[in-house]
Amino acid sequence: MQTTNMTRFFPRFQGHVSSYWLNKQISACVRDNDIKKARELFDEYPDSRNVVSWNSLINCYIKSRKLSEAQCLFDEMPQRDVVSWNTMLSGFRDVQNPEKAYNCFLKMMKHGYDPDELTFSVVITTFLNPEHRILIPQLHALVVRLGFNLNSYLGSALMRAYVSLGDRQGFLRVFDEIPVKDVAPYNVLILGYIESGLIDEAKKVFEKMPMKNSHTWSTMINGYMKNKMINEARDLFQRLEIKDVVSWTAMIRGFAQCDKFVEALEIFLRMMRTQTRPNRYTFSCIIDACAGSSSLVIGVQLHSWILKVGMIPHDIILSTSLVDMYAKCGEMESASMVFTSIPNKNLASWNSIIGGYARNGLASEALHQFDTMVRYGVLPDEVSFINVLSACVHGGMVKEGEELFNSMKAEYGVQAEMEHYSCMVDLYGRAGELRKAEDLINSMPFEPDVVVWGALLGACGLYSSPKMGQIAAIELAKVEKDHPAIYNALMKIYSNDTVAFRVPHLESMMRTWQQRKQKAGSWIESPA
Repeated sequence: MQTTNMTRFFPRFQGHVSSYWLNKQISACVRDNDIKKARELFDEYPDSRNVVSWNSLINCYIKSRKLSEAQCLFDEMPQRDVVSWNTMLSGFRDVQNPEKAYNCFLKMMKHGYDPDELTFSVVITTFLNPEHRILIPQLHALVVRLGFNLNSYLGSALMRAYVSLGDRQGFLRVFDEIPVKDVAPYNVLILGYIESGLIDEAKKVFEKMPMKNSHTWSTMINGYMKNKMINEARDLFQRLEIKDVVSWTAMIRGFAQCDKFVEALEIFLRMMRTQTRPNRYTFSCIIDACAGSSSLVIGVQLHSWILKVGMIPHDIILSTSLVDMYAKCGEMESASMVFTSIPNKNLASWNSIIGGYARNGLASEALHQFDTMVRYGVLPDEVSFINVLSACVHGGMVKEGEELFNSMKAEYGVQAEMEHYSCMVDLYGRAGELRKAEDLINSMPFEPDVVVWGALLGACGLYSSPKMGQIAAIELAKVEKDHPAIYNALMKIYSNDTVAFRVPHLESMMRTWQQRKQKAGSWIESPA
């Protein structure tokens, strides 16, 4: 009888194998990402398991983005160690679930397990969003109280946290307190200066660094791109002798962020000619470039490639990028199919599909997805409300828009910002409820911007309201002088009214603007 390789190496008989042998086999399965075989081994030899066996299988689930299975296995563990807790914390960090990470850390402390440097590094880098900023100095104080020395790994994590808080003195102080520095703290120092708007200081650190790695180069490239210094980024990239996937991805992302979508696609093709294999971040960036340039043909090809290498549906970042790409290309059926295939949807995923329906004029579908998201227990954020209010604008759904706007603070604790007020003014204006729009503007807790006044002025042009239109035009001119919307709307308001002659120099101003007006353009992609 012919036998498989596995049965030759571990025959299926009643007996006992050593924990060392079992852990070695499970670890091999983890490296190969063979979660099925790892589980078979784990279940077949229950008497040979030790804490390492449990940790290895939990790690295998986490690498496969199966957090629910990992959590169940963790809950069943007869004995845990600090590695067990660190593994779960890393999983929550990787799927961007700070609430579960926070609760896991509290349980770890409550059950008497002493955290180590890795624990704090993982936990600190989990809380890099503004909602958890209060935890950063508390965790830093706990690190000091427990007497941990700031090694490069823990020190870099703390620096990164203070960078996210915009605390320049904080990350500089931590950098000075790291006794032995390798490349990691210097990389975060460069990032900190970039985030603080000090690109020249970042450049000085970069040039003086004793050693650099690919992350160093990509961080500096990202800094130049963030400051729209495309030529500097390109020159730095050319200086790099060995270009790896990290540096190529930095250039692709930078071009996409600068709205240079064609250049992003070209640099991706150059990367492929060097036989550099793209990773999930590369795919996500190039898909964003396809979305920005409405390059559906290339986007579909990339989607097929991603399916072949097996990165989705469990990679939520890639899947969300695909949803956004299809939506911006007007392919909502494809966007919906990708969204439905995502097993563990996060807020970004929901925002992408809601925003997609809103942009494509499918207001009812956008509101339905919003309601579904809330029913599943995912709380909306500022972006969620911008998307769903935009859907109401396009669908003329005034009542629904009012209810959503009023529920922001009352039900979800989300403070209305300028864009939310802009949506509501636009919603009222398009519905002809100009008085409501004006009252809302007068009640705003901050000064209206050009978009708010522009929305009201456009509505006045639509419904021929000279008095309110003049007020909106004057306020818009205060915010942005010679804005073209002023002259377009006023000419529309007064086109059939002799009162136009009472507006000083209106016709001459319109002629002046016409001379400056840019020619329109459009982008058409050919499948050929």
